[in-house]
Amino acid sequence: MADLTLEAASPDETFALGERLGRLLEPGDFVGLIGELGAGKTLFARGVARGAGVPEGQVSSPSFAIVNPYQGRLPLYHADLYRLGDVDELYATGFFDLVGSGGAMLVEWVDKVPEAVPASWLCLTFEVLGDSSRRLRAGAVGARPNELLGDWLGYRGTQR
Repeated sequence: MADLTLEAASPDETFALGERLGRLLEPGDFVGLIGELGAGKTLFARGVARGAGVPEGQVSSPSFAIVNPYQGRLPLYHADLYRLGDVDELYATGFFDLVGSGGAMLVEWVDKVPEAVPASWLCLTFEVLGDSSRRLRAGAVGARPNELLGDWLGYRGTQR
């Protein structure tokens, strides 16, 4: 499947895109989020958590904890690699024990530690367009991520 591009005109739309993805997540899914500070990654992650059935108010940025586990209709592991310097620091957190452990992984700043990425994953890159609008570029590697991408974006989006 080709890379796809979406635009969200508001924070509500960014959240709604995340919520839609969260409804589709299955155990073993790995979603990496890339984008500058303030690009909407954590807001999107909150939407994903809601869609995955995580109770309201539980999701916060895991910048200091590195990984926050949430329980909804499936375990959701929300990681933030912003403060990590390298893969050795990530190993020390137990992150790699969670990948493929029966939950879905949602990883902000995945580009900071490229070794965190498994062979099969969905990559979402966030770009700031204006005060509240964002562009999301979505790409998938592997059969399941391509299926997930197709199901998620089947209702809207444009191919590049």
